[in-house]
Amino acid sequence: MSEQAVTGGEAAGDTAPTTAGMTADGTAETPAAVPGAGMVADADGAGGAQNRTADIVPGPGGVMTDEVGVVTGDLTLRTEYADGRVTLRVQYKDADEWYVVTGGTVGLADPAGLDAVHGIAVALLHRPEG
Repeated sequence: MSEQAVTGGEAAGDTAPTTAGMTADGTAETPAAVPGAGMVADADGAGGAQNRTADIVPGPGGVMTDEVGVVTGDLTLRTEYADGRVTLRVQYKDADEWYVVTGGTVGLADPAGLDAVHGIAVALLHRPEG
């Protein structure tokens, strides 16, 4: 069985896109951006250092950091993976300095888990309603 793009009404002369952008084996035909997803991913190569970022607004208690104590207000959370470890850092939105979240460093054997760790960290720390 050969791989084919899944298509719809092309035979009927329909010119509208009818693919889901995936091949039959589930791989994407072309890379696609997801505008407005609110997260950014960076990597320096396969298996190397990687990070994910998201803007957050913590609840009334803020986020405790090792360097400066509690930070509050509009923040950016960065979840970094390097050398088998994940580290959570925050910064005031658009600032230069990053601070390690207290208790936010842990071993992670498989870098494929970075997205899950980042998603959980965002879910725990982003509390705009308090």
